[in-house]
This record gives sequence, structure tokens and C-alpha cells, in this order.
Amino acid sequence: MTEKNIEQMLVKEVKRRGGRAFKLISPGINGVPDRLVLLPNGKIGFIEVKAPGKKMRPIQIKRKAQLESLGFLVYCLDDPEDIRGVLNEISAT
Repeated sequence: MTEKNIEQMLVKEVKRRGGRAFKLISPGINGVPDRLVLLPNGKIGFIEVKAPGKKMRPIQIKRKAQLESLGFLVYCLDDPEDIRGVLNEISAT
């Protein structure tokens, strides 16, 4: 299972739930999460997708903390089994 596979599965599940999973590209700012997930009823979360067992780099951890300090939900997803749980958490806020 690759990072790309997990990311594709995430996008598919977000669409199935009626949401959008925008790919984030931020020139000049390293460490921004891979996906901005928008779910029905104004639910928002950021997701960094990793290959199974891989961890976030220090700059990614820093960006996660910055976004969380602003009140956003930020997740690191490295297991396709966790996709539904992460999306359920975003939906529940």
C-alpha cells in the first residue's frame, strides 16, 4: 500500500459522503498537510497522508501544531482502515 493509494481511498470516501478533498499546494510554505477536507454542514479538517508506518517530518509537525492552535482539526493518516474514523471525527465537530 502506498501513500498515493491511501490518498485515493480518502478522496473516494470523502466524495461518497458528499464532500470535497482538495489537494493543498502551498508554494513557499513547507509542511502544509496534503488535503483540505470539506464535509457537509461546514465541517473542515486537514489531513497529511503517509505511507503505512511513515511519520510526519518536523516541519509537518510544526504546521500541524500551528493549524491546531487556530482551532482546526489536523490528522496524519497512514492506514486506510482509519479513513472512516478520521472522517467521522471531522463530521462530529
